[in-house]
Amino acid sequence: MNKSRILHSQSLWFACLLLLPVIGMTETFRLTAAGPQSANLPFIGVISTFVVPESNKRLQEMGSEHSIIWREAYGGSLYKWQDSLEAVEVGLTDIGWVGALWETSKMPLQNVTYYTPFVTDDLTLLVNLFNELHETMPELARAWDDQNQILLGASGVETYHLMTTFPVTQLEDLEGRKILAPGPSATWLEGTGAVAVNGGLSTYYTQLNTGVADGVLTILSGAYPYRLHEVAPYVTLVGLGAQFHGGLSINKKTWGRLPSDIKTVLSELGKEYSQTVATEVMQRYNYALSAMQDENATVILLSEAEKKKWIDRLPNIAGRWAESAENRGHSARKTLTTYMDSFRARGGQPLRNWDLEN
Repeated sequence: MNKSRILHSQSLWFACLLLLPVIGMTETFRLTAAGPQSANLPFIGVISTFVVPESNKRLQEMGSEHSIIWREAYGGSLYKWQDSLEAVEVGLTDIGWVGALWETSKMPLQNVTYYTPFVTDDLTLLVNLFNELHETMPELARAWDDQNQILLGASGVETYHLMTTFPVTQLEDLEGRKILAPGPSATWLEGTGAVAVNGGLSTYYTQLNTGVADGVLTILSGAYPYRLHEVAPYVTLVGLGAQFHGGLSINKKTWGRLPSDIKTVLSELGKEYSQTVATEVMQRYNYALSAMQDENATVILLSEAEKKKWIDRLPNIAGRWAESAENRGHSARKTLTTYMDSFRARGGQPLRNWDLEN
């Protein structure tokens, strides 16, 4: 090979090296997205059907040089529901759904909606409001920060109703009845004459069928797949309120190593995740209510007078919760006031102004 050809080959080689940053492969980031429950549940499934595929689509639309290779693990294959907070905290998963509802010691302020029933049935409004509150209230954001993660998007469930083995048309019908109401929902029965019984969605059917309980406070989108209307065929539409129960979060160390464009996309998708989940939850709620009626359940709309009676007979459970949390060093009164004020500022009209009571 003559000298000119060698020089020509060398020139081409160096030219290719110079072009590598331009025509080189996109830089990829490997992320795990996981959930402790089935992807059939909206707050888990939307991660897989929306967040994961949409992320790379949007990066491409931005002309980004970055992409994400996703590893997905749902249905408890990576961790169980009681470990959802810790799984994101320690980086077992980069992104995952966290059930703040069950983290009462580490995230007590996130439970404010469960101690303020009868505020709103509008789930979309609620999750959007909680996304805003987590951005404007350091107290709420700190709960996630202390667990080494950042909330990307809030999630929740539709309003709670009452399903019973007997008809309920007035509050007095609940006197002495055993009603399944685990956790903070037990407080919603105070003043009604009913007795709260502990249980879980997977045990409700047997408890109702065997007489351990006479009814249940529940979400219809969850009750229908478990066929609860077969053993509790009276569905009383009470409207105890939609509830914030957690959300999609990302590990802080993971967040810190991501480039700005991926952060922008994930932040946008987090907010849209909230709205997508809310829309799907409400679709399932409407389907469940219609299907129960088609399958011979009796649907009763509790009158406004009886609903007001229920509301008025409740003790000040929000104030009691706030006092208890304050005694443990948490800014519960500020959280309660800010939540209620923000809801009213959006045009909401709560059926009880919990923050204005002594």
